[in-house]
Amino acid sequence: MDADAARQFIRDNHRAVLATLRSDGQPQLSPVTVGLDRQDQVIISTRETAMKVHNLRRNPRAWLCILTERFFGDWAQIEGEVEIVPLPEAMETLVEYYRSISGEHPDWDEYRQAMVDQRRVILRVSIDRAGPTRSG
Repeated sequence: MDADAARQFIRDNHRAVLATLRSDGQPQLSPVTVGLDRQDQVIISTRETAMKVHNLRRNPRAWLCILTERFFGDWAQIEGEVEIVPLPEAMETLVEYYRSISGEHPDWDEYRQAMVDQRRVILRVSIDRAGPTRSG
């Protein structure tokens, strides 16, 4: 699977497990929802206070395993550098993220306020490597 195939897989599948590295080098895993922004970059919404954000500030590299709703079957794996986009810069991307995954929100003002209250950030992940590249 190449980067374009991984992007197509993400357009159709939003459940993933994100791996970051703790300060001791051990992995920290988090279930996340993934989408793509208008530039076809992988995006994740999370709280600025989350451990994954602390880990990424120290080491901005991440790994994602993207799964189907069925769990078993096709899947994709990506590895890449992560940019943390804070508010207020992240707001329109947070709106775009919600729309691309869930459609229209019933009250966008309420949504925007919730993003501020929850101290949301966008994690933008590059696709430096995609897979699987072979099966066994």
